Amino acid sequence: MIRFNAQFEALDVTAWPTVAHVEFDDATRRMFERRVQAVMAYVRGESIKQIEKATGINRRQLYRWLERAISPHPDGRPFGFRALVRYARTADYVRVRALKERFEPGGAAGAFSQLLERYPVLAGWLLLQVKHRKVRLDQLQADGKLRTRLRGLKAVHDDFLRQCRAVGLTAADYPFNTSGHAIRSLGERLKADFLCSFGTAARSAGASHLKGLPRRHDDGAPPAASRPYQVVEFDGHRLDVRLKLVVQDPLGFEREFEMERVWLLAIIDVCTRAVLGYQIVMASEYSRYDVIKTIENALEPHRPRNFTIAGLAYGPEDGFPSQRLPELAYATWEWMRLDNARAHLASATLTALCEFVGCLADAGPKYSPDDRPYIERFFGTIANRLSSRLPGYTGSHPRDLRRALADPKGNLRLYVSLDELDELVEYAIASYNGTPHSGLNNVTPLEAMEYFVRGKQTMVTWLAEYHRRTLCLMQSARRCRVRAYLDQGVRPHINLYKARYTNSVLAASTRLIGQDLLIYMNANDLRSVRAFLPDGTELGELEVQGVWRMIPHNLKLRQQILSDAGQRRGRRGVPEENPIEAYVKRKLAEARKNRKSASQLAHAKRLLASTGTVRVPAGPTVCPQPPNVVGPEIGAPIAATTEPHDAPAPRPRARPRKLSIGTGQVF
Repeated sequence: MIRFNAQFEALDVTAWPTVAHVEFDDATRRMFERRVQAVMAYVRGESIKQIEKATGINRRQLYRWLERAISPHPDGRPFGFRALVRYARTADYVRVRALKERFEPGGAAGAFSQLLERYPVLAGWLLLQVKHRKVRLDQLQADGKLRTRLRGLKAVHDDFLRQCRAVGLTAADYPFNTSGHAIRSLGERLKADFLCSFGTAARSAGASHLKGLPRRHDDGAPPAASRPYQVVEFDGHRLDVRLKLVVQDPLGFEREFEMERVWLLAIIDVCTRAVLGYQIVMASEYSRYDVIKTIENALEPHRPRNFTIAGLAYGPEDGFPSQRLPELAYATWEWMRLDNARAHLASATLTALCEFVGCLADAGPKYSPDDRPYIERFFGTIANRLSSRLPGYTGSHPRDLRRALADPKGNLRLYVSLDELDELVEYAIASYNGTPHSGLNNVTPLEAMEYFVRGKQTMVTWLAEYHRRTLCLMQSARRCRVRAYLDQGVRPHINLYKARYTNSVLAASTRLIGQDLLIYMNANDLRSVRAFLPDGTELGELEVQGVWRMIPHNLKLRQQILSDAGQRRGRRGVPEENPIEAYVKRKLAEARKNRKSASQLAHAKRLLASTGTVRVPAGPTVCPQPPNVVGPEIGAPIAATTEPHDAPAPRPRARPRKLSIGTGQVF
């Protein structure tokens, strides 16, 4: 027989949801199997007469079941074989008959839906109440079932009756002709609107964000790690311990200040659980420069630390992968899992990962720490093995008993200093890499790394040789214009963060005046930057001029100094003669009352003490500074020199001029 239903010709029953029909009673199971047999015969292309003869099912019933099977289910899939179950509903009840003016209780099924169909304004008004959360949905925990309760239903019901009167309904019309004025039907409709979407129901119940949605394997997510450096995870954790800053004044006395908690940034390999590199950040929030610096630490060979705390030393199995296996220096990874922090998704960070390192970045969904379980578990291990054992432990929550037990009662001498924390974190991570891991069948992460790299000789990719010498290129380039003043005799230079940069090549390149150079900064030391011509060729390192070149400092410190200098200039109208000295003095005065100032002072102190020698520029003239100028140690004197100036051409009867020594500052 010729089939005249073209909509059933291309059925894909392999994608239909199935039914566990073996659990039905005998009569229901036999009926379901007959219906499935008829549908499958139709899909195979058998004629309608053969299907009717073999199954005893009328063709009208067969077409009806096929229509029900291809209809959409509320879960987004077709009903499929679920539509063949006896008494299964594939559509909601729709009332056709109108209500009487007066009727007894009961017999009003579908009346509320019929009312909303006749007056779409009321349906839109109800959706608006749901959107504006005029009613709240509470979930009751009972018997493991979904039991909900509406809050604020009475007020919404009163407003709903006003809306009904506004559209012209009278006391003889529904819902005014019922005893409860359809308040139960209104509640059921609002519950249905809430529960139609989990996001709507959760936000109505008070949830701030959604989580727990499983990720698909074909949505660009990284694969399961089967070898080292295939997938790594990165995140930042604020250490749960209160710290102190120890400052030694010029007289040799130590002063202690409480500072803010610090951040620990780390990169961990998923396959071997080995920590590749880390960074400690002293700030309320870390920036993209800190993220890139952590990536640099994971790429570069790890430098062992000389411990000053008694009892701390590298064990025979401790260390870092690039420390124990020198061939892993500058090894790169294929995937990096991140969260949606602003510093992680900054264009500079993604450029450094995708273009310089050559890996893929997977930010993942928001508020989903379960997608990065290994780095989160590592931070939990650090909290248990290190933070919780130190005085001043803040605990995992305000009522944590360990917080009360570790409280030193305001005695700053019991707090851990920043220098001690550096050594403790180094020791904790090195020992973590050398401790047997339960997820690796009690093999240490370093042993697992050595097994894959040297035992199985797993292929590892390395950073290109020319990239190793130019890790500064991981930072985003800035365009700075070459400036010079011929009438004043000022040689070509660039201005970067209120300071002049130049070198012997740029100072003699008159043709570069007015052109833009590509400047790559070392965010940890701004005393020099790398300059490239617009065509990409390297011009060389540019040295900062003036007081900025005396002391090592980073971008954050200079920005803070310039911000303070600008505020002081706005108040007093006089620029600071030595901004570094003024900044340190100001933070030293504020450190006792402000933990943020103490953290900034600790940051400056670490930079000032990063080198044991003071960089003194070459020049014929040396001018001593006052003894209170801050040098590598706070309060230590330093010397400043002047740049050689070009001697003017001899002229007859030259007028004497006052010698002016430029500082290189631009305010």
